[in-house]
Amino acid sequence: MIIDTHAHVLPQSTLDTLAGRAGEFPGVSLIQADGQFRLAFAGRSPTRPIMNGLRDPAPRAAWMAEAGIEHQLPGGWLDSFGYELEAEEGADWSRFLNTEALRACAGDPMLTPLATVPMQDGRLAAEVLGEAVRAGMPGAMIGTQPKGDHGNLDDLDLDPFWARAAELGCPIIVHPMFGSTDGRLADMGMMNAVGRVTDVTIAISRLLLTGHLSRFDGLALVASTGGGALPYMLGRLARNAEIHDDMADPVEELRRLYFDSIIFRTDVLRFLTDLVGVERIMLGSDYPFPIGDRDPRRVIETSGYDQAEVEAMLGGTAARLFSMG
Repeated sequence: MIIDTHAHVLPQSTLDTLAGRAGEFPGVSLIQADGQFRLAFAGRSPTRPIMNGLRDPAPRAAWMAEAGIEHQLPGGWLDSFGYELEAEEGADWSRFLNTEALRACAGDPMLTPLATVPMQDGRLAAEVLGEAVRAGMPGAMIGTQPKGDHGNLDDLDLDPFWARAAELGCPIIVHPMFGSTDGRLADMGMMNAVGRVTDVTIAISRLLLTGHLSRFDGLALVASTGGGALPYMLGRLARNAEIHDDMADPVEELRRLYFDSIIFRTDVLRFLTDLVGVERIMLGSDYPFPIGDRDPRRVIETSGYDQAEVEAMLGGTAARLFSMG
C-alpha cells in the first residue's frame, strides 16, 4: 500500500459543527466572509484563510488517484491547533478536532486522521493522546512551538506527553509552524521555503541535544520536511555537544528519528538515506499546500534504490510504524 504520511485536513463539517457550538470554546472565533473561513484564538489575529483543499474531500481524492497514493495519514492544519488557548480549553479544542476528524474520515477507506493534542500542557497532551489512540488514531502531528509562539518541545513540563507517546508506541510527527518575527522571511515565499525549515531544525535539534529519543525509550519521532537542515548540519551539532559536557550525542539521537520524503531532489534523498538508512524514510506530500510535493513518489522511485527499498519508503515502513496491518 502506498501511504502518504504528511498531509493535512480540516473538514468543512468541523467548521459547520463549530458554528453551532461556538459557545463551548470562548477562546475560539470562527470568521466567515466572502466565502472564506478563518479562525482566531485567544483574541489574536485571525489565521490565514482555510484552503479549500483542507475542507473539501473531492480534490483530495482526485489528486491521490493521480499521484498514485492509496492511503493518507493526514494531520490537522497547524494554524488551527490553538496552542494559544488556556490549557483546559486547549484540551477540549483538541478533543473536538479529533472527534470531528474521525467522524469526517469514517466513511473514507483512504484516510486515517492523526491526532491533535494540546501541547501547551504536557499532562493534558498525554491525556488527550491516550484518548485519541483508543479512538483509533494511530499517531499525532504536533507543532514546534508548544506555547503558541514561544516555548520549546524539550520543556520539562512536556515530559508526561513524551513518556505517554513512548509508552503507547505512538508516532509523533513534528511539523514547523507558520510565522516568524524575522523580517527577512516576509517576501519571496521565504516563510515556506526557508522559515519552516529553520523552525523544524531548531525544534528537533534541541530534542537531539537533550537526548529525548534515548530518555523516552520507544519514542517514534518523525521529522517533517526531510528533517529540515538537520542532516546537513549534523557535524556542527556534534561539535557543539563535544564542547558542552551536558548534551547527548546528536549523531546517535538522529539515527533514532524517522523522516518524511519531502526533499524534492534525488541527490539529497540519497544523502539522507546514506546517513540514517532507507528504513527511516516515509513518503510525504504536504497536501494540499503549494510548497508540498505534488508528485511525491517520483523522488523515491527515481533515486536508484532497489525494489525492496522503494517499497519500504512508499508504504512498508509507514504501515509498520503506524500499525496499519
